[in-house]
Amino acid sequence: MAENKLHEIDAKDVEKLTDFIRGAVERTGCKGLVVGLSGGIDSAVVTKLCVDAIGADRVLNIFMPTSVTALDDYKGTRDLSKLWGTTYKMVDIQPAVDAFTAALFSKDIAPLERGNISARCRMIVLFNNAKKRNYMVVGTSNRSELMMGYFTKFGDGASDMVPMADLYKTQVWEVAKIIGVPQEYIDKVPTAGLWEGQTDESEMGVTYRDLDHVLNGFALSMTDGEIAKDVGIPEAKVAELRKQVAAMEHKRTPAYVPDVKFNV
Repeated sequence: MAENKLHEIDAKDVEKLTDFIRGAVERTGCKGLVVGLSGGIDSAVVTKLCVDAIGADRVLNIFMPTSVTALDDYKGTRDLSKLWGTTYKMVDIQPAVDAFTAALFSKDIAPLERGNISARCRMIVLFNNAKKRNYMVVGTSNRSELMMGYFTKFGDGASDMVPMADLYKTQVWEVAKIIGVPQEYIDKVPTAGLWEGQTDESEMGVTYRDLDHVLNGFALSMTDGEIAKDVGIPEAKVAELRKQVAAMEHKRTPAYVPDVKFNV
């Protein structure tokens, strides 16, 4: 059985991430980067990586609260932006969310539906601001979220680049420590903030530390039984997670197109 051990992040790995961001900016000729700052660890890490890559004066942070956004996030996002010297902007998207909700006749709207609407409204704001400034939108998703489909298609899953696409959530925490993200953000309970009381781990039914080893086990072609024994969770849960990863494949791939060449 292959050893199910995650790569330990070091300073050289962080340098590769900043080089990637800097290279993307140089290659496209854009003037700067837009990052949606939520108050969570992922957007904090991406913001700091962008600052280290191209300088704070070329990084725009946009905080986009709704009626269910935690009050701590208002101060937390401002504090991070001030700490690193980025440009900070707040856009209340609740009126847009309400308007779309009314237009879609979703009077008895489910939390997930409203959450998806919120995520897509946020992406409209980010790309609108990026277009005006000739900036690129930087995604904040990590490998754990991408594999699980734990993002909104054409919402927080939309961006011009995704620096952390190959980092599991636990590795994001390691990057955070190396680049100097304040400990209070590292310790914060992960949440997408799409509805009141929502947390990532409670919704998935597994901790990120266990999830990341399960996902890594999939990458190593381990069986469900091997992974269950290695991680210490029921084999049925591993099978459930494998099924979820497979079901979310459509979120990770471009739109399907005909396998026919008309103009060759």
